[in-house]
Amino acid sequence: MVKFGVGQPARRVEDMRLVSGKGRFTDDISLPGQLYAVMVRSPHAHARIASIDTEDAKAAPGVVAIYTGKDAEEAGLGTVYSPAADMLKNKDGTPIFKTTRWLIARDRVRHVGDLVAMVVAETPAQARDAADLVMVDYEDLPVIADTAGALAADAPVIWEENGSNLAYDWSIGEAEPVEAAMKAAHHVTRVKLINNRIVVAAMEPRAALGNYEADRDHYTLYVCSQGVHGMRTNIAKHSLNIPVEKLRVVTEDVGGGFGMKTFVYPEYPLVLFASKMIGRPVKWTADRSESFLTDSQGRDHVTEAALALDKDGKILAVKVDTIANLGAYQSQFGPFIPSLAPRGMHVGVYMVPAMHNHVRAVYTNTVPVDAYRGAGRPEASYVIERLMEKAAREMGLTPDDIRRRNFVPPSAMPLNAAPSLPFDSGDFERNLNDAMKRADVSGFAARRAAAEREGKLLGLGYSYYVERTAAGMADYARISVDPKDGHVHVWTGQQTNGQGHETAWTQLVSSRLGIDGEKIKVHLGDSDVLPGGAGTGGSKALYMAGGAISDASDKLIEKGREIAANELEAAKADIEYRGADGEPVFVVAGTDKVIDLFAVAKIAEGQADLGEFAGDGEYTQKGNTFPNGAHICEVEIDAETGTYRVTRFTAVDDFGQILNPLLVAGQVHGGIVQGLGQAMGEHAVYDENGQLVTGSFMDYWMPRASDFPDFDVSYNEIPARSNALGVKGAGEAGTVGAPAAFINAMIDALAPYGIEEIDMPVTPVKLWEILQRGRKAAE
Repeated sequence: MVKFGVGQPARRVEDMRLVSGKGRFTDDISLPGQLYAVMVRSPHAHARIASIDTEDAKAAPGVVAIYTGKDAEEAGLGTVYSPAADMLKNKDGTPIFKTTRWLIARDRVRHVGDLVAMVVAETPAQARDAADLVMVDYEDLPVIADTAGALAADAPVIWEENGSNLAYDWSIGEAEPVEAAMKAAHHVTRVKLINNRIVVAAMEPRAALGNYEADRDHYTLYVCSQGVHGMRTNIAKHSLNIPVEKLRVVTEDVGGGFGMKTFVYPEYPLVLFASKMIGRPVKWTADRSESFLTDSQGRDHVTEAALALDKDGKILAVKVDTIANLGAYQSQFGPFIPSLAPRGMHVGVYMVPAMHNHVRAVYTNTVPVDAYRGAGRPEASYVIERLMEKAAREMGLTPDDIRRRNFVPPSAMPLNAAPSLPFDSGDFERNLNDAMKRADVSGFAARRAAAEREGKLLGLGYSYYVERTAAGMADYARISVDPKDGHVHVWTGQQTNGQGHETAWTQLVSSRLGIDGEKIKVHLGDSDVLPGGAGTGGSKALYMAGGAISDASDKLIEKGREIAANELEAAKADIEYRGADGEPVFVVAGTDKVIDLFAVAKIAEGQADLGEFAGDGEYTQKGNTFPNGAHICEVEIDAETGTYRVTRFTAVDDFGQILNPLLVAGQVHGGIVQGLGQAMGEHAVYDENGQLVTGSFMDYWMPRASDFPDFDVSYNEIPARSNALGVKGAGEAGTVGAPAAFINAMIDALAPYGIEEIDMPVTPVKLWEILQRGRKAAE
């Protein structure tokens, strides 16, 4: 077996480059003669732009140009386009209300940080100084920043042409059977939940470098993205109004994406526009304050939900009613996230006869909300797993028992019994059993008693998550063999944001072609290399890239067989390739006549009719995968101070066939930390004036390594039937399962104080207030 084969815990091939400072991120890229852009942003959450005076700014040292909304309009620039707005209809079949987001605000700003002008200068410092001299006369307008409050009859309307703040009124499932089940049920459990808003806070801030070449009327954009092809199409068609072939988008290393770097932001087409107008490259890099005010944010739901059960604790129906905040504008996939992304996910891993999910999305004077790691699935899992835990308490069942009574059994798969999800594989009870053993649930009572003797409250919380990964799209790959440098070069339509894609693709190609990893070079995003690409998001990268790499490998080998047959004087049908056995050679079956892969590439290079020795692959994934697993969290609260710690966290996951256990562990650990980060302290808080109160790391809590124990992570590999690799996405799973496990553990610990519900984030101050109220009530 070759060194980097599938299934081996190979160390990441990109790490030495990254940790030694040799990574190449967007801000590391510079072009001769480049200028620097700084954006002028609104300090008001809602206001009319009465006038903009740029004269003093234009006269400042180093300033080359300043552009306002009027300039963008006169140049014919378009908008930031949201394809998700075309995917949805209201529940009555009417179109949803679509906002118009100009690249630069024209007459009104709708959130703090809205872009009102762009200053371009010789240096970043000169651009910043000049930006301070741009004088904007604002006329304040009423503000609404509260999610549920946006639907109040007297709420300020931020899109007057819509007549209200309601973006859409959408539902899935049938309301009548659910209401009937609620009335007939032996027991109904109800919860009211807030899924708090999150700042994405990727390590690398957003950045873009635009270059226009007048001699060929062509644009190149260097940008930190999660996929160059989708960004190219969106910017060309909707922002610049140019043919797609006139724009090249390049993304190299990316320091974290989490969904946020999927989207087009105004700054990206604007640096291209400025480059064309000025005739020099233009670079923009966000600072951290800009990131807080302009990067898409996540979550922000207010939900009421109910679970109907019979006398045996079997689920009869699930009902979910959510108000989802979209922010001031519909972001690229913003409308999709609370509706179509989690459609059907509120039933979890359970047999559910009836389900109804009603979603009302609203506009507010806040930063737009879009996909954040998990993108709708964590929100749905949080609802059903909070319901299950609460129902268990109310019905006198244990948390594991109520789940066992309702799990979809392996014998029912593949399942086609909507509204339960269409699982193709899985063994949920096995995962739960293993998690309970590894978490030592049987010893919890003794640990709790010992904690109580020390004035501590101990709680145990369960969560059994499932997520549906992306499908229904095509991806592409290219594999070429270069006899000059002795390397196999690989491109895919995916884009690494730190997940380890270079290692994964190296393993796939190594196993397929029998080439050691040292001879494989993975290249990052370039829209000119491949005809398209699905981009990274929705936990689909491995099976999408794997399918495309497999097809590209097959075509490369097929081309090589033809060359080898001619060189070895044999029939093509007699030529075999032994890559699967770790030998990168073509051989005439039954003989010792052999030719090496690189020798074949050299022959191809020398023949004009053959050209580059390469294979171009394409793959379409039709069926979803359903990664799932049991998370068990144990927390300890100091009853005097409200401080707490997570003492244990156990996860047993089913990701299907695992390509590289080290990569999977990294993804699971990171996902759990982000999920617990939301539950423990992360919170984007806006005041009544639409100001982001938690607008810096001085005020916005971020999780740190010291906040967590060692995670106990293990797997049951139950292959998916929807793809040849048998894999299920792993990138977002930890974020889906962790929040409910933590909150359920907190509620369990606080049960002596009569606490049945507590919203994220759970801070020590919140706990201290709960404990104080409990003591006063007991006096």
